[in-house]
Order: sequence, then structure tokens, then C-alpha cells
Amino acid sequence: MQNGQAGNLKKAEEDMFKKKEKVNDPGRVGAGRLLAWQSRAISTSVQAVLIGYLMVYCTNALGMSAALVGTLLMASKIVDGFTDLFAGFLVDRTNTKIGRGRPYEVCILGLWLTTWLAFSCPASMTMVVKCVWVVASYIMAQAIFMTFLNASNTVYMVRAFNNDKAYITLNSIGGFVSVFVVIIFNVMFPMFEAKIISSAPGWSRLVGFIAFPLAIIGLLRFFFIKEDKQVEAKSQEAVRFSDVKVLLKSNKYMYIVSLIYFVNSISGSMGVTNYYYLYIVKNVGIMGVMSLFTVIAMFTLLFYPKILKKVSITHFMQFGMLLYIVSGTLNFFAGKNLPILGIASVIAGVAALPISFLSGLLIIDCAEYNEWQGRPRMEGTLGCVTGFANKLGSAFGSFLLGALLSAAGFDGSAQVQSASAIAMIRFLFSFMMTIFGLLVAISLCFYKLEKMKPQMRKDIEERKAQAAAAEAAEPAKS
Repeated sequence: MQNGQAGNLKKAEEDMFKKKEKVNDPGRVGAGRLLAWQSRAISTSVQAVLIGYLMVYCTNALGMSAALVGTLLMASKIVDGFTDLFAGFLVDRTNTKIGRGRPYEVCILGLWLTTWLAFSCPASMTMVVKCVWVVASYIMAQAIFMTFLNASNTVYMVRAFNNDKAYITLNSIGGFVSVFVVIIFNVMFPMFEAKIISSAPGWSRLVGFIAFPLAIIGLLRFFFIKEDKQVEAKSQEAVRFSDVKVLLKSNKYMYIVSLIYFVNSISGSMGVTNYYYLYIVKNVGIMGVMSLFTVIAMFTLLFYPKILKKVSITHFMQFGMLLYIVSGTLNFFAGKNLPILGIASVIAGVAALPISFLSGLLIIDCAEYNEWQGRPRMEGTLGCVTGFANKLGSAFGSFLLGALLSAAGFDGSAQVQSASAIAMIRFLFSFMMTIFGLLVAISLCFYKLEKMKPQMRKDIEERKAQAAAAEAAEPAKS
């Protein structure tokens, strides 16, 4: 009897210890903080999907040619890319009472205002005015406001959480939340799009209705998440422009990550899905319903924390890209077959999630590599170098879509498209995507920082300990 009581007492003590350990776990992210942090990601994720409809809006509501719009968007995105390095450098030099990355959260208001303006050009304007209007609004939204939001994101996260376990939770479980919202948006928006696809005023009203609440939601992170973690040494000097030059010359892994962003962005920005459902399936409204299949894929995010205890991030991403190839192959043979398109959609959803939600962790690796080599971490600049590659890929993707559709004889004003245009839409929706997936998988083979990270962190901590000991010894000498 006494042995049983002793056993129960021991078990109770162990349970109590586990509870205390869980509470004190630095990698634990509570539900409230998780939702507050993800609020901005929800807002920007919806905006990223919405801005993908800009070409359809321009061709079908404003009467602009696909080649013209593709060229304009490519030029805009190249400008967008070149603002990234400046933004990253500015963020890395920021030092305010509320933090380094946090002050830039207010850019969410400008992002949604200029996004609404991009979809609000009067159809009666001349073609020149339409071009200027769309380009100016797009550059303000993407090259200014979105650029600063992206540049500050990793900087903010590292100083608000500073823990690998927390990063994975934020990017997986948190990603589940934002994907869920995006799926709802993807289901509902095409239903409204089908009603206003050729109406410029209709697009303006619809986007305005979406923009206001999402601008408010996007600000929640700013009010509820503080930067309260010390990352770099207090004595570290401010980042100089010469540090950017050294970074560009010496961090080879940054270029591997940038290549991954570039190639993946080409496939993600082509926006051919709209055309596929409009001209192949001949029901653009059902595109939203079909996106419900990605709900199945979304649930895999909940298992990322456990999966990534056993598999490296890069190997996990490579597996995703192989699934992407399978999905593209299925799309080619699907035609109007909705069940096959649904299966391919599930596979594509599972495939895309690792790259979409874990790529930012590779940027943190690159920052630690900088620190290991005795340089400033420069998360902001690193994020913007990869952001530049991402936007360059997006620009090329938009241009490629417009150029190939025009070369194949696509005419946005025609009710029926030519056989060559239909064949091109099918190719872009399928095999073009498999090519990009294969390139990303190959690029990941050259990324070695995950294997180097334990030794890098050990060396960095030893160096910090030596510096702290030296600082403590100075007063004693004097």
C-alpha cells in the first residue's frame, strides 16, 4: 500500500515537473501569441493571392493585351526587386525603442491602399493612362510597402522569439492558420470574380471591400508582439554599406537560397490557373470550389514540428518538389476531369507548403553563417537579397506568361481561343510547373548549412562567452 502511494506521489511529482518544464520552455508559443503573430501573414497572404488577379483584371476589365500587361508587370517587379537591398540595409540599421523590425509593420496600411488603387483604374481612360495607373499602384504596393514588410519580418521574428522550436511552430502551425484563411478566400473570391470579371467598377468595389478589414487585421502583430530578445552583442556597431558588399561577396549559401526563391517564384507567379479554368474547364467559378481540395494538404502543416525532428528542412523541401512534379504530370492529362484536377490540387498543395513556409528558416541559417564568420547577422539584408530573387522570378514569370500566351495567339477579348492558345495554357498549367519543381530540388542539393549549424552555434556561443568574460575583466583591471 505504501509502495503504491509512493509510486503515485512520484508520478505526481514527475507530472508537476513536466508542466513546469512546458511553461518554462523558451520554444513554446501560446495560442494568443501565435494568432497575433500570424495576423500580418494572414493579411499579406490574401494580398499576394489577390494581386495575382491583376493580369486578368487588366486583360478582361481594362482591355489591355496579355503581352503588354506581362511586360509592364515584369518591369514593375524588376524595379520592385532593386528596392529590396536598400530596404534591407535600412532595416538592419534601424534601432528604435520599440525594436528593429516592428516599426515597419505600419506599412500594411499603405499596402492595402495601393492594392485597392491598382484595381481601381477607370476603364474609360486612355491606354497610356491605364499603363501608368497600374504600374504606379503596383510599384507602390509591392516595391515600397510589401518590400519593407518582407525586409523586417525575419528581423522581427528573431528578436521576438529567438528559438528554433518557436520558428518552426510559427512557420508551420502559424502557416496552417494563414493557409486556412487563404483557402476560404480562394473559394469565395472566384465566385464574385465570375460576376464582375469584365467590370472595372466591380473590381474596385470588391477589392475595397476586402482591403479595409484586412488592413486592420494586419496591424494586430504590431500592437501585441514586442521585440524583447537580445540577439547580437550590445557592443556591435551599426551595419555599414561596406558590410553589404562583404555579404554579397562572401556568403555563397545566400545565393543558393536566392536561386530557390527565384525558380519557385517563377512558377508561383505565372497565374495560369485562371486561364485554365476559364478556357479549358470553362467554369472559372468552380476554381474556388476546387481549391477546397487544398484543405487536405493544409493539415500536413500540423505535423511539421514532429517531421522536422527526424528530417532536415532541405530534404523535406526536396520531397515536396518531387510531389510537385507528380502534380504537374496529372494536370496535363486531366483536361476537364475535376476528380483528377482535385487529386493533383491536393498533391500540389502538399508539395508547395514546405517551400512556402520554411524557406525563411534558411535565411536565419545564412545570418548565423555571417555571425560565425565574424560579420553582422544582417537578417534584413539577407531577406531582401532573397526577396530580390523572389521578385525577379515573379517578374519573369509574369512576362513569360504574357509572352507565351501572346505567341500562342491568345486574345483576351475573344470568346473562343485558338487551338495553339489552348495547348499553351495546358502546357503552362502542367509540364512547365514540373520543370521548375525539378530545378528547385536540384538547387537544394548544394545547401550545406544545416549540417554545419551545430558547430557554428557552438563556436558563436564560445566567442560570446569569451567576449563577456573579457568585458567583465576590464573593470577589475582598472
